[in-house]
Amino acid sequence: MERRLNLEDVGRRAGVSRSTVSRVVNGGHVSSETKRRVEAVIAETGYRPHAAARSLASNSTGVIGLVIPSAAGTLFDDPYFGRLILGISSATNEVDMTLALFLFGDGPDERSIISRVVTPGLVDGVIVTATTRGDPLIDHMQGTNMPFVVVGRPDNAGSTFCVDVDNRAGARTAALHLAGLGCRRPALIAAPSNTTAGVDRRSGFLEGLAEAGLSVEDRIVEGDWSQESGRRAMDRLLAERPDAVFVASDRMAVGALRAIREAGLNCPGDISVVSFDGIVPPDLTAPQLTSVVQPVTEVGERAVRLLTTVIAGASTPEHVVFPTELAVRESCGATPTAEPEA
Repeated sequence: MERRLNLEDVGRRAGVSRSTVSRVVNGGHVSSETKRRVEAVIAETGYRPHAAARSLASNSTGVIGLVIPSAAGTLFDDPYFGRLILGISSATNEVDMTLALFLFGDGPDERSIISRVVTPGLVDGVIVTATTRGDPLIDHMQGTNMPFVVVGRPDNAGSTFCVDVDNRAGARTAALHLAGLGCRRPALIAAPSNTTAGVDRRSGFLEGLAEAGLSVEDRIVEGDWSQESGRRAMDRLLAERPDAVFVASDRMAVGALRAIREAGLNCPGDISVVSFDGIVPPDLTAPQLTSVVQPVTEVGERAVRLLTTVIAGASTPEHVVFPTELAVRESCGATPTAEPEA
């Protein structure tokens, strides 16, 4: 097995000392000519510095932590997290850093993991996602010196770096779309009210209905993001004879479609359905699901880039909000539109 090159090897080939090579690798001050020679040897040999040694020299770990306060089963069942992690991982690779995943599911577990995550020397910064309203996690993070970014809208967004999508505007668009199709008895399968995404999607949908002179009255049931909760919610709503339903997540919408089918009804003939997320491939549902599409992968990528600015010393909180787009397919009864770009 060929021996791995070290700093001395690179220095010998470039005609400089080991310490000079170290300064070049870690961004220290050297002359432009010396830097050029060392970098030429590095490019020629394919030399890569040992991660641990570089960490010690630069006082950084080269690691970004992703904290998901969610049970592992939920994480791997939900395609949202798959796309989010894909975006975060891709951007982490681009900035030549490593991604570490931290999962927890209850209070003691949270406190134990967070105390380790914020320990100096483990990670350079943290991305936090899937928090609930009133979750002490964000307050705890703000009480440390650890750079962090939140995916979603935390309760205290004004004092936090965060990346979100415009949940409220997307849900409003769904309401106006259904109203424009002639729906008069809309219903809502809402996302959990203990999440800001759930609150924003509910508020946006009701706002859009009000603009159109409509309301859900008693035709509203809250789910928990899962497919089964969508099925149960739709079962309850069928007694209210809605002609349309907005479902606040694709996973719950899949369950709602199942309940409509099992009741012997037709979608969109009897009930039009519009959901939110755009993460379920169209060919996996019948009819194909009309959905408000959020750019999950791009959110993950932007979270990493924003975190790098926080690590570099940015101190003025920034709140990045991505727009959504309505993908009209078969389930609402309208003529399908061109698919949004992935």
